[in-house]
Amino acid sequence: MYLFLAIAIGAEVLATSLLKSTEGFTKLWPTVGVLALYGGAFYTLTQALVRGMQVGVAYAIWSGLGTTLIVIIGVLFLQEPVNLTKAVGVALVVAGVVTLNLSGASH
Repeated sequence: MYLFLAIAIGAEVLATSLLKSTEGFTKLWPTVGVLALYGGAFYTLTQALVRGMQVGVAYAIWSGLGTTLIVIIGVLFLQEPVNLTKAVGVALVVAGVVTLNLSGASH
């Protein structure tokens, strides 16, 4: 189930990374890629759920890691600024996901 969740996260991060290149969904191929990747992300997320992962835990991991990866991609590849506030925010997201998993919610 974690493999499906990892694939879902990867597809969602790729889709989100491509959003700007669609230019408001006016560019055909980037739009097709974004829609296909988001579709794949939701499909593989549902596969993790039907294999026993709890919805709250799966969504927390999916959104938390997705957010963290998008911030990193933005800084490294999209020339987005990094500052202390952004770093603390990402650290808090990660801490929240870790805390949720340590609480036993995934068992």
